[in-house]
Amino acid sequence: MAKSSRTGSRDTEAGLLQYLRYEFQRAANPKNAAVMQAYMKSTMPFYGIQTKERRAICTRAYREFPLGSFEEWQTTALRIWREAQYREERYAALELTGYRAYRSFQILETLPMYEEMIVTGAWWDFVDVLAKERIGLLLELYPRPMRKTVLSWSRSENMWKRRSAILCQLGFKKVTDLTLLYACIESSLSSKEFFLQKAIGWALRQYAWTDPLEIKRYVRENGESLSALSRREALKNIGEV
Repeated sequence: MAKSSRTGSRDTEAGLLQYLRYEFQRAANPKNAAVMQAYMKSTMPFYGIQTKERRAICTRAYREFPLGSFEEWQTTALRIWREAQYREERYAALELTGYRAYRSFQILETLPMYEEMIVTGAWWDFVDVLAKERIGLLLELYPRPMRKTVLSWSRSENMWKRRSAILCQLGFKKVTDLTLLYACIESSLSSKEFFLQKAIGWALRQYAWTDPLEIKRYVRENGESLSALSRREALKNIGEV
């Protein structure tokens, strides 16, 4: 049972972080770590733990150290994120934010935490999970306020917030808000940033599984504005217009 006092909360936070680091150190593979760090082009080192094993460690940790309130959950996730010394620790923070036992904590008040993780994570392995699985969920649950937020992010000076705005509807399929999607894309059409061009193409390609004719129409009408990369990605599975 989670402890309810603030002292108990601090003990739980510290215990969870200590448990994760201990188990991650035990599972560390230096050979894998070097390869993973090079692939991810990361300045933060890796322990070298494969995804399946890392998730199993996280699951055991979250069962061993249950968090009794929204505040405790959010504080713990941010502590793991901010104090991370290895990339797997930040992955663990992301796992905690999406852990099924805390599904009811996905409320608008989580937005500043996710925004911090997007801005400070500043790389696709963090940002894409947050965009699709966290920001997308908030948009689904709170469409009116989140629509305003997503539109604002699409015009941000921060590239990763822009990418998040473009990608947050990846799993929406038939309920995709096309007006919102196209508005988020429009803000970055002239960008030369690879990660924005790639995001535009990915978002269009994903919706093409639902309505290929609509995406062909969009590409045809916006062909001069779309980068070659975005166009190629958008039409990857449906052929040329």
